[in-house]
Amino acid sequence: MAKTLISELVLRDGHQSMIATRMRTDDMLPMCAKLDSIGFWSLEAWGGATFDSCVRFLKEDPWERLKILRKALPNSRIQMLLRGQNLLGYRHYSDDVVREFVKKSASNGIDVFRIFDAMNDMRNLRVSIEAVKKAGKHAEGCISYTTSPVHDIPQFVLLAAELEALGCDTICIKDMAGLLTPYSTFELIKALRAAISVPIHLHSHATSGLSGMCFLKAVEAGATMLDTCNSSFGEGASHTSTESIVAALQGTPYDTGLDLGALQEITAYFTEVRKKYWQFESAHTGVDTRVLVNHVPGGMISNLSNQLKELDALSRMDEVLDEIPRVREDMGYPPLVTPTSQIVGTQAVLNVLTGARYKSVTNEVKNYLLGHYGKAPGKVNEQIRKMAVGDAEVVTCRPADLLENEMGRLKADSETFAKSEEDVLTYAMFPDIGKTFLQERNANTLKPEQLLTKEAAATTSERYAPNEFKVTLHGETFLIKLTGSGHRGETQRPFYVSVDGISEEVIVETLNEIEVSDGKSNGKKKSAKAESNSSRPRPSHQGCVTTAMPGTIVDVKAKVGDTVEAGDGMLVIEAMKMENEIQAPQSGVVISVHVKKGDSVAPDETLVEIQCN
Repeated sequence: MAKTLISELVLRDGHQSMIATRMRTDDMLPMCAKLDSIGFWSLEAWGGATFDSCVRFLKEDPWERLKILRKALPNSRIQMLLRGQNLLGYRHYSDDVVREFVKKSASNGIDVFRIFDAMNDMRNLRVSIEAVKKAGKHAEGCISYTTSPVHDIPQFVLLAAELEALGCDTICIKDMAGLLTPYSTFELIKALRAAISVPIHLHSHATSGLSGMCFLKAVEAGATMLDTCNSSFGEGASHTSTESIVAALQGTPYDTGLDLGALQEITAYFTEVRKKYWQFESAHTGVDTRVLVNHVPGGMISNLSNQLKELDALSRMDEVLDEIPRVREDMGYPPLVTPTSQIVGTQAVLNVLTGARYKSVTNEVKNYLLGHYGKAPGKVNEQIRKMAVGDAEVVTCRPADLLENEMGRLKADSETFAKSEEDVLTYAMFPDIGKTFLQERNANTLKPEQLLTKEAAATTSERYAPNEFKVTLHGETFLIKLTGSGHRGETQRPFYVSVDGISEEVIVETLNEIEVSDGKSNGKKKSAKAESNSSRPRPSHQGCVTTAMPGTIVDVKAKVGDTVEAGDGMLVIEAMKMENEIQAPQSGVVISVHVKKGDSVAPDETLVEIQCN
């Protein structure tokens, strides 16, 4: 019998699952000393969606967060979640980017790299595992657990043996949706224990209400490491509470050795912190046995809920949850974990909101169907593949083998705004939002004497002037963002206020009359006033190109005068972190284009107008 080791998830997966990854670094720091003293095997504090959330929503430098936490947790192993060849983005990166990212993560404070691939394609894990070992850090290879007609225990055992052969120090069963049952857990761990010699780590969400029982059966079968989350952010779509597992194993051969009383101070603190993020609370705080059918993981369910809320479509959540398994089957039963969870989930939302399955297909779904993410576990629906990508050739090699080294180009492209290697990597993960974040950060950090220089004037031009502000009111900090629809060059146009990522329409008479409350609008639109009648025209005929959901224009393919065929790509829009090509609804000539790259758009607007031939 062996002591059970605990990895605490409150600084990463806990708040990702319960408040859409919105916890700020400032709210972590006051409790770091206590967390550092408890004796956890590791503290998961970085990776996953935190990098994206820092840049996209919180306007915090994720590398600075890591450096700050490293200083605040001197005695703890800091653990991160790494998506293999995807790193922390939503595509495959070249091998030189993977190696550099791992190197910088290690030098800035990561001790344990939990490495997984959404497809369980071992080819996508090799380079990152090698890079972790070269950096002298702990490599934990992951099996993304799921159930389907093409997944079983013998297959998972083979994957674990491959991970051990690649040099992994521990093997983690990543049950991101909470699909394990107690006895399937026992059989799986028992089979793994007989096949591999490295320690086994179990990660299971509490969504279905089964994870606590699974943990008990896991340690009985030979697992020595468990993921838990402090009860302040535990249970529901998150994880079994740390305190509960400590109490359950106390006095047994599997005792964690952790002080249950000492954990209460952490619980009390984060319980109060959580109240600040009420507007991001997941609707799934209790047991949701639907996950046993729809397989939606904890981190995905809170983000999906928040995204549907922003689309004013939260009432259609059940339809989306019913559609997700159908999309997953069409795509060959991939485990639902980032990025496949976003790929499948966003396509399911599109299928529901457009009223027709695959009427609109995201670029990521097209890339998946072309094999750019790796080999699908099961058979892909060929009719859907044909509909989405036609006769394009499907990749059969390791996808990254098709990629040229990228670091040189990334450094050149980001030379004017990247101040460090870490900045280049931020830009690599998220080129558009990363570039804007870095430019605005640089503009905000200029010294007074720099404001007079020609270079500074260019840096602080209108395009990069800060339009986001942190406001602290009654002890709570809110991120206020001002955005406008229409073209930036127009003298009159409507503006909108976003508070912590939740948009509020603002009709403004003059911009300086916008009044922002404490953000607790309870979903009511703010009324300010606006002297603007320049919003885009409403759709009025078949040739009006529109979007199914709000988003940001990332590419405009059409220009006035173009002759287009029905189905030709007109625009690319980013919505729900996925890119979606919007196609021409009919053949004809483009007579107007109402958008440009960077514009925010809504479903009730005409983006491009086509006149029928």
